[in-house]
Amino acid sequence: MIDECLMAEFRIRGDDSPLADASRAADATVDVAPPLLRDDGNVLLRFSSPPNEAFTDALDADDRIRYLYRAVADDRHSYRCLSLQRSVVHELVSAGFVVESLRYQRGDALLTGAVVGQEILQAVMETAGDTVGVELERVYALGPGEDSTVAERWDLTPAQSEALRTAAEMGYFTVPRGVTAGEVADEIGISKSAFLERLRRGQGALFAQLFGVDGN
Repeated sequence: MIDECLMAEFRIRGDDSPLADASRAADATVDVAPPLLRDDGNVLLRFSSPPNEAFTDALDADDRIRYLYRAVADDRHSYRCLSLQRSVVHELVSAGFVVESLRYQRGDALLTGAVVGQEILQAVMETAGDTVGVELERVYALGPGEDSTVAERWDLTPAQSEALRTAAEMGYFTVPRGVTAGEVADEIGISKSAFLERLRRGQGALFAQLFGVDGN
């Protein structure tokens, strides 16, 4: 039995997959569930983004996308579709990379996942080195009780998780503050008041669990 599991983050630049192209064309941020590869080489995709008609139009006009479905809930658009083109993500998956999360932002992708053992890590790293535009961001050991997403671990809604993560990535919590609430809200694609509400509820949920108090 392998007793070592590592987490790795890769940044993918220059991907020409449909989701990368659509997010680049529409200046969109897209959260993607692990893609499912069919026996015929096509890919089943499930993803979501803040409302962005340009992003939807770009996907709808892409000949590589089939059976595009969109649903609207909680100020987000959720999509299901079939892609006739694989992305560079699948090169890493074929080498043994287990995808946990994938986010496209203006064409670039941040891919997080697990690698079981040093031999698999070496194979994944060799594949990344041979694939144009793939850069290793960091590698760290998976600790006990960490086999879940941040949202699952801290009982956050997807919207709250997105608000907290985007705010942190853009420097909203730094001192001095790197961006305004309005700028983070624009990045997500929601109003400033909606962002602040999600931020307040998300922080409340985190602090309540962290300190063992009733957040209500």
